[in-house]
Parts: sequence; structure tokens; C-alpha cells
Amino acid sequence: MHLSSHARRLTAGAALLAVAAGLAPAAAAHAAPHSPTAAAPPQQAPAHAPDAAALERALRAATAAGAPGAMARFTGPGGRVLARTTGVRDRGSGAAMDLAARFRIGSVTKTFSSVVLLQLVDEERLRLDDPVGRHLPGLLPDDRITVRHLLAHRSGLADYTEAMFARTVPGFEAVRNKVFDPRELVRLSLREPRTNEPGAAYAYSNTNFVVVGMLIEKASGRSVGEEYRRRIIGPLRLRDTAYVHPATAIRGRHVRGYLHPDEPGTPVDSTEQTASWAQAAGAMVSAPADLNTFVSALLGGRLLPAPLLEAMLAATPTDATGTRSYGLGLRRYDLSCGVPVYGHTGTVQGYYTYAFATRDGRRSLAAMANTSNRGQANTALGGTLEAAFCGAKAAAPRSGRGSSVAIEADLPEHG
Repeated sequence: MHLSSHARRLTAGAALLAVAAGLAPAAAAHAAPHSPTAAAPPQQAPAHAPDAAALERALRAATAAGAPGAMARFTGPGGRVLARTTGVRDRGSGAAMDLAARFRIGSVTKTFSSVVLLQLVDEERLRLDDPVGRHLPGLLPDDRITVRHLLAHRSGLADYTEAMFARTVPGFEAVRNKVFDPRELVRLSLREPRTNEPGAAYAYSNTNFVVVGMLIEKASGRSVGEEYRRRIIGPLRLRDTAYVHPATAIRGRHVRGYLHPDEPGTPVDSTEQTASWAQAAGAMVSAPADLNTFVSALLGGRLLPAPLLEAMLAATPTDATGTRSYGLGLRRYDLSCGVPVYGHTGTVQGYYTYAFATRDGRRSLAAMANTSNRGQANTALGGTLEAAFCGAKAAAPRSGRGSSVAIEADLPEHG
């Protein structure tokens, strides 16, 4: 990554201090050039100790609901790590779920994309309230749609995946090995009616982040994958994180994903795919420790200057209860114990992911189950948030098998 001389000095100093303190390499990862003097985050609700037994129950509930395996990794102050696994990462071989294994993270990719675009805003390559058409002329039919509208899912652009995956397994098999031009995906969206006027309402749409990827490439002059590497993956030393599109394989030790059909039947092994239908909206792979590092660094102010991080965190409610909100490529959940957590959910064929941290970045959770189109499993996996961040203070779930955190619609599902 190309750093200013001042930022390079800060990075070197941070690394020397980390070595002197005996910290692990991930903890010594670079003090971001975009926020050398980031303001301290505001105080939040008191921290609660994680509940290891509740974490295990949430993972077992996910497997009882149809996931072959599940895992979760919590990090806290003082280098504390609490990690649990259950089930298998590969049904064929019977290999146990493994915290060191990579997997597809789906829409958690959106938070990576948002960070990169906001760094470009900080560099004055574009502005949040610029019309998209100023940078990508002719792409969209409405010049009122801004960069901010895309990041906040308030553009009104229809989600092309609604039609693409109207039938889950046939839709997946039709695009599994296909490579899309991003403009082709935008055209698929524009065939459908828009959901609302620009800025008028929240409506989650993968189309928004396909366009975000195009903006990243236009503003930076580099591929979106290269920008992830230069700005996030390299500086934070995320050794198991990559933008693999359009390659179909996940290299190294990895978790195999299993996609449930809409009707009763055997799940499909969905591990190998281009994920070209997702691109900057959902085509990355990672592992739990890397996701812990990423969300902790983001919330800790190491990737963005304070004003842009605050803009990212400024979330508006997306449900009737007011406990779920969306900022700029970032979800906020207000948990039952009063603790707000920030991050993103991920759904991609064969994988559910949660990657969240507290406002100060000092506590984080990454959780994954290797199934999809199985809503009960996704909701059960959401129980890891309450177990990790609320512990014994968590409210009792509404049923014996799930979490009080409702699932998010990152991708159309019917199971």
C-alpha cells in the first residue's frame, strides 16, 4: 500500500511497539494511514463476559437445523480468545470443522468494499454525495442516485438476485461457472421495477455493491481485488482472506458448502463457483481469525479517519423493532442486553457468516455454518452474537433452538 511519509513513520512505530510488547503479528498490523489520530470511540454499554456454553448451544442448534458443521471465534481484551466448533467441514471425508479453514463470506464482502470506497473518498477521488453518473456516465437511468445511496442501500435499484435465484438450486447451477461483466448485472437489475425513489427508503440490493465495485475500479485505476489487497488484506496481514473471483476453487484448507434445495432433497455441494454473480457484493473468502482482525481494526479506527467511520456507523433502522439498522456497508444489531454490535452478515450458496464487533473494536465475533437456504440454521447461528456479547445477560430466545436475532435477507432464500 502506498502510504504518506507520516503514515509510514506511524506504522513503523506501531510495529516496533508491538514487537516490544510481544504481541502477535495480527495485533501489530498497521496503524491505518487514513486515521493516524483517530478519535477515541464513545463509551457504550458495559461489557459482559461471553457464555461458552451458550456459544456451543447456538452452534449445535445450527447443525440441528441442517448445517453439517458450524464454528465461532470470539476475541476480547487482553488477547482473550474463545473458540468453538461442531460437526464437519466436509461431509464426504468426515473432516471435522476447523477454525483454520477458509470459507466464502458472502455479503461480509460489502463491508470490505465500503471501507475501500470510503478510503477513496478520504483521498478526494470522489465524494459521498456525488451522483454515480458523474463517475460512471450512462450506467444508471437516474442521476439522483448518489454514492451514499449505494452504500446505504437507498438507491432504489432492484436486486437482480431475486429473479436469478427464484429457484434456488437451478438458479445457482445456471450461474455457478459463469463469468459476468458487472454492467451485465446492472442491466439485469434495470429490467425490474425500482423499489423506491433515490434516498426515500432502505431496500437491500446486491446491485448497489456491484456498482460500488465499479466505482472503486474507476476511482483507483486498479481492480477491486488489488484494492482489497493494498488497503486491507496486506496492511492487516489477513493471510486467509482473498477476492477469488472469477476462480472457482478455494485454495488451501477450506470448508465445503452445502446448498439446500427448495423442496425436500439432498443438499448440493456448492463449494466451487465463480461467485461472479456477486463480485464486490459477495465474492471474498476468509477465515474466523481474519474476520476478527478486520472488524476489530475497522471499529477500532485503524482503517478510516474518525469522520468517515462515524458516517459509516450512522445507521437507520431497517425493521419495526428498531433493533436492526444499516449504515454505509455496515449492519448494527442492538442486542437483548443493550450492547450494540456492528459488522455484517453473509449468505452465499453453502455458507452463512456473521462478523461483528463492539463499537470500540475490543470484542469481536466471527461465526460460520456451512449451509444455506436453511433459514432456521441461519437464525440459530445468530445466537452466537447474544452468547458472545451478552453472555449470561442475554434474554432467553423465543424458542429452544434459535436466537432472538432474526435472519437477514442478504440473498433470496426459500428454505
